[in-house]
Amino acid sequence: MSEQSLFNRFKDKKVLITGSTGFKGSWLSIWLNELGAEVYGYALRPKNELDNFVQCKLEEKIDQTYADITDFKQLKETVETISPDYIFHLAAQALVIDSYEDPLETLQTNVMGTANILQAAKNCSNLKSVVAITSDKCYENNEQVWGYRENDELGGADPYSASKACAELVIKSFRQSFFQNSNAAVVSVRAGNVIGGGDWSANRLIPDIFKNQREGTVFKIRNPNATRPWQHVLEPLSGYLQLALKTAESKKIEGAWNFGPSTYRHFSVMDVVKEINKTTSLSFETDDKKTKHHEANLLKLDITKAANELNWLPQLSFEETIRYTVDGYLENENTYTQRKKQIGDYTLLAKTNKTTWAL
Repeated sequence: MSEQSLFNRFKDKKVLITGSTGFKGSWLSIWLNELGAEVYGYALRPKNELDNFVQCKLEEKIDQTYADITDFKQLKETVETISPDYIFHLAAQALVIDSYEDPLETLQTNVMGTANILQAAKNCSNLKSVVAITSDKCYENNEQVWGYRENDELGGADPYSASKACAELVIKSFRQSFFQNSNAAVVSVRAGNVIGGGDWSANRLIPDIFKNQREGTVFKIRNPNATRPWQHVLEPLSGYLQLALKTAESKKIEGAWNFGPSTYRHFSVMDVVKEINKTTSLSFETDDKKTKHHEANLLKLDITKAANELNWLPQLSFEETIRYTVDGYLENENTYTQRKKQIGDYTLLAKTNKTTWAL
């Protein structure tokens, strides 16, 4: 991936990714592996054979430790052994519905897991930056029509959202208490509804669509009018990578950061389904049953900070986002090669658009 000048700085650097077996973590592992970084993963084992981590055979390509982020002793030993230059913390319980089923596990993983990685990172002599991934759902959602900014109120009606708001407070506390005089910077990032090939999580729109397609069953749309900040997985990952390098250069680039789509066009669940159906044969219907748990109907992110201070902008239109996603779910003999090609295509597009990280 010779086109990438800024990201080439990851070459030969030790990068630890917690949650490496997850959807975003596995994509980030691929990207950094292609950049020539020494990639170390720390995560639970993949849940099934369709997971991106398995399909891309990442266990053969990165140095993977299978362990729980809540196991502080194991985590601390791993971090000390690696002595990473960069840490991307993605390990989490990432589903709203699952948080209703097991709120304690969600809080333990998302809050204490975040505290654990920051505690383990405090004394890393080579560490340059920690990018801690939380969620767009960390905001107190008032169903407002404008996007949430990084200084808006934190909150959460469901355990998942509350856990991410708590994680934000933990990150801020550790940054101010332990990293002010450190060589390492600590930032948090909040992405939108991230989609792309290789996500097979339960109770998520895109995975559910393709599961039903594989099984030849009718897909039931749970909340067709819900509006979300849809974005392909490569969009926020490009922001995370850029932010890690920029914070290493200047600790003035700090705090929380939103990475989402343009807020000028808004798309509902039904919009996504119809766009997918243009190129893929879907059998779907609206589920008239009321959902058991509360789900927000409107959620938007304001990306002005990233645009102004990082010159970061989303590269893909809504239609391109869906096309990248559908292509990512097509059967491939070599999934890793397909992911690598999408990263290359995306990078070339960013370079054409004169986006800072790709120049």
